Amino acid sequence: MNEEHPTDHASQIPGDFVEGVHEYPASASDQVSAAQSGEPSAEERVQQLIEERDAARDQTLRAQAELENYRKRSNRERDEERRYAALPIVRDLLPGLDNLQRAIDAARHTDDLSAMLQGVEMVSAQINEVLIRHGAVPILSVGEPFDPNKHEAIQQMPSADHPPMTVLDEVERGYTLNDRVIRPSKVIVSVTPPAG
Repeated sequence: MNEEHPTDHASQIPGDFVEGVHEYPASASDQVSAAQSGEPSAEERVQQLIEERDAARDQTLRAQAELENYRKRSNRERDEERRYAALPIVRDLLPGLDNLQRAIDAARHTDDLSAMLQGVEMVSAQINEVLIRHGAVPILSVGEPFDPNKHEAIQQMPSADHPPMTVLDEVERGYTLNDRVIRPSKVIVSVTPPAG
């Protein structure tokens, strides 16, 4: 059995391979040539990447803070809008309420029912005008066919003059707001009169 010395193995490795192993990591002469070619050294590149990372992190934190501030401000504004959403209609209704109070005060000092009725009718017209201006439209009922989407029948009345399920009278006026029923009209509807 032949015994080989460790030096025997080393003598079998080509010289250029051994030199390459000894040159890793890059020699000082290679670093100098890299610096002369305008490329940053490994340490400089690492430092540059750390600075870029820190700048990106700072920018992300600022963007998150701005987004959170925007969200809070939007929530505050939305809550404020909800809180005062009725302001325009309330403001527009106040003159009608003032006129109604004047009519009540005048009724206490006069026996002229026609003047009082005229004042109340004016107030009613004023309030209806405000509602229409804000999109609340009265539902047409009397003489119309009964529509369960717009009418609520509270009573039936026999009638030979009207087809069955025709609205004969309106007990309480209904309204739509931008085509949505906010309150159905309470109505009396016709039914076929009993035979005989």
